[in-house]
Parts: sequence; structure tokens; C-alpha cells
Amino acid sequence: MIEEHPLAQFSYCPRCGSAHFEVHNIKSKQCADCGFVYYFNPSSATVALIENERGELLVCRRAKDPAKGTLDLPGGFIDMYETGEEGVAREVLEETGLRVIRADYLFSLPNLYLYSGFMVHTLDMFYRCTVADASHYQAMDDAAALFFLPPEQIRPAEFGLASIRKGIERYLNGCAAK
Repeated sequence: MIEEHPLAQFSYCPRCGSAHFEVHNIKSKQCADCGFVYYFNPSSATVALIENERGELLVCRRAKDPAKGTLDLPGGFIDMYETGEEGVAREVLEETGLRVIRADYLFSLPNLYLYSGFMVHTLDMFYRCTVADASHYQAMDDAAALFFLPPEQIRPAEFGLASIRKGIERYLNGCAAK
């Protein structure tokens, strides 16, 4: 399957509205009328790896598309003016009710995420999160269900988003080891 370049989704200059908004290079478009250059960059997103005292990983079942019903990890888009650590803490609170007291950056992976019919390129930043009390959680927001899984029961193929599958594989291969 050949994917359309993300810049093809933008036909008009966001500054002046001109239809003469043309490919400038592989990463940008330029307006022939006003000269504005738009660079298409990924959106920032976070992913939380939360373990309980038994070393089990908190996973959720997706409540919404894309990949509704598949497994996922808490996380989501970073808001304007948030750091990655603030974004992961907010997303964990919104989806689980858990309060992050420490977020340690581990690694990042690129992803494609279909949102409102628009393919969003993201850079998913994975954090090992320590929470105040891992025993009191509740599925909310984008999470239909939450549960802890021991590492030996985690199957990457059951996770619906490509970057999460890859991140789970890295986690299981020890990159997230304490």
C-alpha cells in the first residue's frame, strides 16, 4: 500500500489562503504568492509504562478508534506549553485516575495515528512512570478497561497501534528494566 505524502492533505496556504501552495521539498510546502514555507513535523505524544509492586505492567483496552478494543498503554498527545513529563502525568491521570510522582524518559518511536479522518504523524515518547498508589485506578477517558499483566502474559500482537507494539517489544526485551 502506497501512502499519500502528508503534505498532500494541505492545498491552501495557511497564511494567505492561496491555492499556489506547492511542494518545496520532502518536508515542506511553500506559497508561490506570499512566500510562506510550512514544515510538516510530527505531533508529540506520550506513553506510560507503569508497573505495580509485583512487576506487572498496567495496560488498557482502547475505548475509541483507531484500534478500538485492542490493548494499549496509557498516554496521548502533549498539549501546548506542556513538557513531556507534564503531558504523560496528565494523560495518566485522565485515563486511570493515578497520580504520577516520577516520569523517567526511556525512548521514542515514530507512529501514524488516524484522528478524525486525518493521518497524524506522531513521535511517541515512552516514560517509566512511578505512581503514588498503583492499587487505586479506574478506566476513564480513552480507556475502556485497565488491568495489570505479568510480563510473561504480554503479547505485543494484541496491541493495536504500531508504535505501542514496538515499544512493548522493547520493554519485554529489557530496555525498560530498572
